[in-house]
Amino acid sequence: MGDDDVPAEFSEKDRWGGEVMKRLDDGWCAALDRKTLLCRIYKQRPGVCRDYPVGDGDCLTERTKASL
Repeated sequence: MGDDDVPAEFSEKDRWGGEVMKRLDDGWCAALDRKTLLCRIYKQRPGVCRDYPVGDGDCLTERTKASL
């Protein structure tokens, strides 16, 4: 995540020593609010999340699966 300003409790080191978003046991991002499916750190989200198009097909598919 390089120069991103993600709060430490939502990031972790991967096996190669890089900073990545922390995932919980269910595989979802630790910053995702499970009730609203909204990012709890939206203003501090990493660049990769900023580049992801809101409402993209992949996003809508995951939201649909989560609501079942």
